[in-house]
Amino acid sequence: MKATDIVRNIVKEKLARDEVVASMTVRLTRGVEIARMAKTAGFDMIYIDLEHSTLTLEATGQICLAALGCGIAPMVRVPANTPEYIQRVLDGGALGIVAPGIGSAEEARAVVRAAKFAPLGERGAGGALPHLEYRSFPAAEANAAINDATMVIVQFESAEALDRADEIVAVDGVDMVLLGINDMLSSMGLTGQHEHPKVRDAYARTIAACRKHGKHVGVGGLSTKPKLAAEFIAMGARMVSTGTDIQFLQAAMNDKAAQVHQMTKG
Repeated sequence: MKATDIVRNIVKEKLARDEVVASMTVRLTRGVEIARMAKTAGFDMIYIDLEHSTLTLEATGQICLAALGCGIAPMVRVPANTPEYIQRVLDGGALGIVAPGIGSAEEARAVVRAAKFAPLGERGAGGALPHLEYRSFPAAEANAAINDATMVIVQFESAEALDRADEIVAVDGVDMVLLGINDMLSSMGLTGQHEHPKVRDAYARTIAACRKHGKHVGVGGLSTKPKLAAEFIAMGARMVSTGTDIQFLQAAMNDKAAQVHQMTKG
């Protein structure tokens, strides 16, 4: 058995086939059940959001392990793009990093260095990994398999990032750009204006840069605008971040409460 026979990333496999990836964000749930529920619902990927939650590294690792076990790809958005966070969540079971607020090629290269083993990066060796079922393999074989499976997703959240899109996307080791359109609009003084022409321009420019360099684009911040997300998929984006566990739970609660209130009006 080879290391590549064990570790796999369904997201990378689907992207290689030019298929669209469905993702959801975990901010509220601490239990491992969320991974199986996401798989049952039909998601390909979850990303655990440590930037905007109080989830611990321990809970994050447990959810990642559960996701690996049921065949869904676990990613983690780190609260800071530092090796201290990146390596720990990857060693804990994540198959990729979502790096927020990337604004330059150098920042992107720093994330790649922290996320990848040599020769692609400087990630330190920590022994047997959950991605390989804690099996022992020659270091060169294990590191190559993990490097191949691990994704680096950089997040554009400002106009400055768009201006540098080509140089950022060109960085070896970057797999995807996730557009964080809400923060980007705020940086432009256009908070909440999802239909503004600058949103379409942002996607057009990012998709063009990614096509040029063989990378991919993800749609973020449009969970309440499915028609707009579909438009960007038609343009070439290949991942959709559909919303958070908080949003899903609140929507179902609102619906059920409204049903009961409607019954009493009869």
